[in-house]
Amino acid sequence: MNDLDRALENLIARAEKGDIRATGRILTMLEVPGETSIRLLKLLHRKTGKAHVIGITGIPGAGKSSLINRLIQELRRRGYRVAVVAIDPSSPLSQGSLLGDRLRMQVHSVDPGVFIRSISTRGLKGGLSLAGLAMIEAFDALGYDYILLETVGVGQAEVDVINAAHTIIVVTMPGAGDDIQALKAGVMEIGDIYVVNKSDKPEATKTYEFIVFSVEKGDLGPSTGWIPRVLMVSSLVGTNIDKLVDTIEEHKQYLQQNSLFHEKVKARRKLLAYYMVKTAIDQLVEDIALSRETGNELDIEDLTARIRKELCSRLLG
Repeated sequence: MNDLDRALENLIARAEKGDIRATGRILTMLEVPGETSIRLLKLLHRKTGKAHVIGITGIPGAGKSSLINRLIQELRRRGYRVAVVAIDPSSPLSQGSLLGDRLRMQVHSVDPGVFIRSISTRGLKGGLSLAGLAMIEAFDALGYDYILLETVGVGQAEVDVINAAHTIIVVTMPGAGDDIQALKAGVMEIGDIYVVNKSDKPEATKTYEFIVFSVEKGDLGPSTGWIPRVLMVSSLVGTNIDKLVDTIEEHKQYLQQNSLFHEKVKARRKLLAYYMVKTAIDQLVEDIALSRETGNELDIEDLTARIRKELCSRLLG
């Protein structure tokens, strides 16, 4: 074991003992692609596979962040350690993000059993990010029981979450019937649990019945044999949050009993590997394009050879 690996092992050990600064340092390292983050992931990988990852997606404005606040409260009441990875859309110009989701969850910031991290997609499509997936691995390895993954709410393109999470919660709201119809070909199809949030508002029952009808027809839900559940909740007043957590735990038991829980972990790792390769290729092509080593344009054979050589070096060490 080299000096870098020993330093990373020490950092992981401190984080496992509850050192918040060490955990934060690990997450920061994972946000920067490179040799350090790759070695860190290799060390974390040996400890993963136990946490229940819940993907929370759906129509923008449906109250995903508020719902997560309530889920944290209920999961903590039941004695679970909870981590949140909130992924925000990034600017197409600066690649920055407002990271507004974490602001709504500050009430939990002093709880040692909760860790919340907001990050941006940094241009990746599918509603997720490389750093977000890497952070799921980290929280899993550090012993968190539940990891709540909030995606950006971008609609039909936001389906990568199905390979990143064990349980998919699709959140909608009253009066969104047209939006639901439009999203049937994308994000609305992937739910294990459908939540009609803001159920204290008019038309909530109508929206609920619409989704129940679609589930009964077989238009919505995964292909694992699980029959999707539909719940009416209110994150504003806390209505039925306990029933939602009961349903989440019911789905976890279903996955475990049908040998699907670890299959989801493997799917997440494959998606992480895909994002790592894609990010490395994108960065390498950019580096080569900006290179001033020669005054002539690189031909395609030279470009391909350099990409292959450098990519192997960056990913395999």
